[in-house]
Amino acid sequence: MDEMLENKTFDEIQVGDSASVSAALRKDDIETWAAVTANPNVMTLKEAATGEGEFLEATGVGMWGASMFSTIIGTQLPGLGSVTQSTNVRFLRPFPVGERVTATVTVAEKHPDTGVVVVDLRCTDASGDEIIAGRAEIVAPKEKISQPVIEMPKVQLRRDDRYLELLKECEGLDPVSTAVVHPCSDDALVGAIQAAERKLIEPILIGPESRIKAIAEKEGLDISPYRLISTEHSHHAAEQGVALVRGGEAEAIMKGSLHTDELLREVMRKDTGLRTERRISHCFLLAVPTYERAIIVTDAAINIFPDLAAKTDICQNAIYLAHAMGLPEPKVAILSAVETVTTTIPSTLEAAALCKMADRGQIKGGILDGPLAFDNAIDVEAARIKGIDSPVAGVADILIVPDLEAGNMLAKQLTFMANAEAAGIVLGARVPIVLTSRADSARTRLTSCAVAVLLAHHQRKMIAVQPAAE
Repeated sequence: MDEMLENKTFDEIQVGDSASVSAALRKDDIETWAAVTANPNVMTLKEAATGEGEFLEATGVGMWGASMFSTIIGTQLPGLGSVTQSTNVRFLRPFPVGERVTATVTVAEKHPDTGVVVVDLRCTDASGDEIIAGRAEIVAPKEKISQPVIEMPKVQLRRDDRYLELLKECEGLDPVSTAVVHPCSDDALVGAIQAAERKLIEPILIGPESRIKAIAEKEGLDISPYRLISTEHSHHAAEQGVALVRGGEAEAIMKGSLHTDELLREVMRKDTGLRTERRISHCFLLAVPTYERAIIVTDAAINIFPDLAAKTDICQNAIYLAHAMGLPEPKVAILSAVETVTTTIPSTLEAAALCKMADRGQIKGGILDGPLAFDNAIDVEAARIKGIDSPVAGVADILIVPDLEAGNMLAKQLTFMANAEAAGIVLGARVPIVLTSRADSARTRLTSCAVAVLLAHHQRKMIAVQPAAE
């Protein structure tokens, strides 16, 4: 049965009648309000201190709060058929972000000669302190009206070209010498040359010379400024790319149109590869147009069924990536199907263990929590409804998936169904490895290069601050 809206006529309304509605002002609400009003001032946030700690205040969204009164007047008191003649409100202090506030409309006067009711308006925070106060005059309906509740359309912000910001972060940084292994497809070569033209990388093209030159001619690319190392086949190209890194001639590797295992086989060789003390893992940096921030998903490409030791390195690698992206203390959500620890779901046990390892300093540089279901990890309201009190729930920067299948499906669902932009990178080797699919576009390869550049420069800084060996 449909939910119904029913108004209160002038004769039914009594002095003292009241109605309320509660809501939490979230960051995406602020962005939506700014977009609707074309007023960037409402985007201004500041930290405010109270006896219970610090919280964010929004300084320009008073009308968002006042709109709660309009909702009450139009749907509850008096409801359908009412007409607001005048409103006078005072904004007493900024809105707390993320905290539920309550707007209340209370009937103060009735005027039978005009059919007008005067109502007091009051909006309070969780402590009962007033944020908005005021009065309104409303012509109340004379006739009874009842109708089904209309499901309102949802408003979603689209943040297109989010990776333009990523490319801007690379402006002014020195290009990174990059071994481009077997760029023998249109997108592989175009992506590398575009990255070079944007001064992200200095490519060293490695592969069959005739094939690379044929693609360059077909695509109208001038590859004469770049070093080209001719190889017989893709295996040989992977071997040469790793050798360039070991010889100090390249600070990054970019996968071309060869199979991933061909490249990683050379990277993982004990004597001639690029292994470190940490297991290598893959990260997707995903920007979903309708989501407020980019997120890191790992591991969706290399470690198939990682055990606890592997997940420890997967976490640490992702945290290292977040640091390179400018997040000094990323929030890491260890995903599972549920948010409670249970012996019937092994991933929940590993999530709990990883969190304890972080508490003991075995995983450093981030804030971990888990197990968390996907909705609780990325949506504040979902976490609130389930009563999850966590510094990570709803605001995760990194999502650690249970296994490769889950991560791969999640990343591809976001890419193909939610139009997410995805940059792929491999960490844990001596240098960052741009690991994209052979079907990825040149744009994806370009943004993945930008991530590798930020990683390479971050790695330089980390080496520079390490104390000299005695």
